[in-house]
Amino acid sequence: MNKNAQCRCPWLDTSKQDYVAYHDEEWGVPLYDDQKLFEFITLESAQAGLSWYTILKKRSGYRHAFENFDVKKVALFTDDDVERLMLFDGVVRNRLKIAATINNAKRFIEIQQEFGSFSNYQWQFVDNKPLISNLNELSDYPAITEISTAFAKDLKKRGFKFLGPTTVYAHMQACGMVNDHSNECFRKAEIIKEYL
Repeated sequence: MNKNAQCRCPWLDTSKQDYVAYHDEEWGVPLYDDQKLFEFITLESAQAGLSWYTILKKRSGYRHAFENFDVKKVALFTDDDVERLMLFDGVVRNRLKIAATINNAKRFIEIQQEFGSFSNYQWQFVDNKPLISNLNELSDYPAITEISTAFAKDLKKRGFKFLGPTTVYAHMQACGMVNDHSNECFRKAEIIKEYL
């Protein structure tokens, strides 16, 4: 079957090829690499109050601004870096969000030290196995779940910022902690077959 003719999730705007590529290649794929997890956490926290597509369009800018998401380098950013990034249009120029990314890098490293990796910490919330959702319509998609609420509460307790239950659920979807591809989406079965 022609990939362009295949069914995809109802939330996806298929007129945007970069959005389609993100959906087809990344979204919902179980992710265990800490550098990529830091990238996703950073992008999701930047999204708060904005559309995901807005952040996706700025992704290369974020990679440039935050040292390709090298968490150790970002944790060393100073107030001067915040001021520098406030002048860089490759990111959302929100002082609180930029400062939160630097703060979150420090907290991320603390979790790595405690759990061996951020991946170990994160995946414990789903017993180290992706949850498979049963979604047909756009209205079936939850904004938060009990797990995302517990995850967000624990992150907040550890000092993370801009990562409430809704943002954390979006992170869980993005990095495959939950497979929220719709039942008709061709990627749902592909990911289950490859990762379960």
